[in-house]
Amino acid sequence: MTLRLAITPGEPAGIGPDLLIQLVQRGCSHELVAIADPQMLEARAQLLGLPLTLRPPASQARPLAPGELAIEALPLAVTAQPGRLQPRNSAAIISTLDKGISGCMDKTYNALITGPINKAAINDAGIPFSGHTEYLATQTATPNVVMMLATEGLRVALATTHLPLSAVAPAITAGLLETCLRILHRELVEKFAIAKPRILVCGLNPHAGENGHLGHEETTIIKPLLDRLNTQGFTLSGPLPADTLFTPKYLAQADAVLAMYHDQGLPVLKYQGFGKAVNITLGLPFIRTSVDHGTALELAGSGNASTGSLRYAIDCAAQLAGAHLSTPREKNSNG
Repeated sequence: MTLRLAITPGEPAGIGPDLLIQLVQRGCSHELVAIADPQMLEARAQLLGLPLTLRPPASQARPLAPGELAIEALPLAVTAQPGRLQPRNSAAIISTLDKGISGCMDKTYNALITGPINKAAINDAGIPFSGHTEYLATQTATPNVVMMLATEGLRVALATTHLPLSAVAPAITAGLLETCLRILHRELVEKFAIAKPRILVCGLNPHAGENGHLGHEETTIIKPLLDRLNTQGFTLSGPLPADTLFTPKYLAQADAVLAMYHDQGLPVLKYQGFGKAVNITLGLPFIRTSVDHGTALELAGSGNASTGSLRYAIDCAAQLAGAHLSTPREKNSNG
């Protein structure tokens, strides 16, 4: 099955355009459609010394020949220069996301893959933006989504995403955790074909609170919720200390981990699979994956950026979208 996958290269001054151009040099069995400025892509390809042929999307999804890329043109405000942020292009970056979202919602695209962006540059342009995950949820009117990163042998979902550390503890409520766990469980069943997901849940505090001596969230919020959900058919273990949860003893018995905050779970995952990991937004009405790295402005235009994470993001999006198309969705009683 040949799929039509939308790709937003992200920050035009970063490595997103480079990665896409480098990746299509071997062609692709799916039709990748870049939502981007064609002149920017052609200029970057020339700088990299790589051939690039841009074409409109075919009437039916058609694989890419080597060096070929389909495009939905969206011009930048000013010419992009590798390594130099230009806040005036921020509105165009957001517009690429909007086009990708609308294309997925109307089934033009089977999935959306997003390249890395620079949130500070977008905010400097006066556009409130805390991250792809939050923006996609807002634009699709999805009340709750879950950010999950995956690499070989490890999936880590986050209860909270882009929050200052001082705001994490107040955000950890039974309602939030139940919502995250229900979405995570449902998506593991429906998108990853795991019939009975086993989920490990981190504690919030060191040593998972040390029986209340190092914090009360584990005893008053997390454990009572896990006990209740386990009586409803979930398979949840925790709260477990994060410094021992990420060891083979525990991970061998798990399909996913729920971490309480961004830097509790993601450093471990990125240490294990940086450049071979994918960011997946769970709960959206369509498939969305992304790379596991930032814009790497210092590498833009050099040809030295690795395409590993983008390739993994494309492969994962295609796998999930293909499974979604071939298998009828059934309502899950735990979702």
